[in-house]
Amino acid sequence: MSTAEILVLALLLDAVLGEPAWLWSRLPHPAVLMGKCVSWLETRLNIGDGRRAKGVLAVALLVGTGVGLGWLLSFFGPVVECLVAAILLAQRSLVEHLHAVATGLGQSLAAGQQAVSMIVSRDTDSMTGPQVARSAIESGSENMSDGVIAPAFWFLVAGLPGLLAYKMINTGDSMIGYRNPRFEDFGWATARLDDLVNLIPARLTGLMMALVGGCLRDWPALVRDAGKHRSPNAGWPEAAMARALQVSLAGPRSYDGEMRDFPWVNETGAKGPTGATILRSCEILWKTWGLALALTVAFALIF
Repeated sequence: MSTAEILVLALLLDAVLGEPAWLWSRLPHPAVLMGKCVSWLETRLNIGDGRRAKGVLAVALLVGTGVGLGWLLSFFGPVVECLVAAILLAQRSLVEHLHAVATGLGQSLAAGQQAVSMIVSRDTDSMTGPQVARSAIESGSENMSDGVIAPAFWFLVAGLPGLLAYKMINTGDSMIGYRNPRFEDFGWATARLDDLVNLIPARLTGLMMALVGGCLRDWPALVRDAGKHRSPNAGWPEAAMARALQVSLAGPRSYDGEMRDFPWVNETGAKGPTGATILRSCEILWKTWGLALALTVAFALIF
């Protein structure tokens, strides 16, 4: 089987099964194991002088581990490749998390705050309903790129070695890629490499969302909004989702008790999203997934 054919099956398998609780309540999820690997390196290398150089060593070890493990697993054949790829894609679980926030908001503000706290790192206790909805939609948009399109892209480009290397980098960035006293130097290399490997997938995700969301005509404005984001990549899917839903995203929010005045994405859009808006964003995420599946099928047929 070709890599594209395996990816088609993996996309379908993830969409149908997601992350079954009966399995991952008994076994450690690969993402958890990757996180432990990052933590192990951080506790041993993020000390003393030369932390930026040690951070370069850490990300080199993460990438090497991912490539090596992917190379070994690929020898077990297409069935194993398909299963591993499906496990490391996150379409169904992503949408399920967003549905949980929408359901929570339908019950009470506190339930919505609790649900969204599972998927965002910002302060949630004082959020209003629209802030909860915005946070969920932003997280879903960004994770469509990081958790679905980018892993699929790197699997298509470089098979399991590419997919596992990407997941190692992305996991590292989520844990140590912060601009704070602890990680400013040590996490620098991981954060910059994560920016690089997401450069194409993030823009591809934004383009696909704009296509399925019917807002491709707004592409110049979408590009401008993407440039306002503090991340060079996350702004693309976020800006596309904002235009597709005709809402404003981003804006001021609180981290660790400190309000930060981030600019609005699609500033003229509606600023009162609800649980229903979250569900509409899930529809766009599924349509984006469907377009990715169709493109992969076309790639398999052509090549």
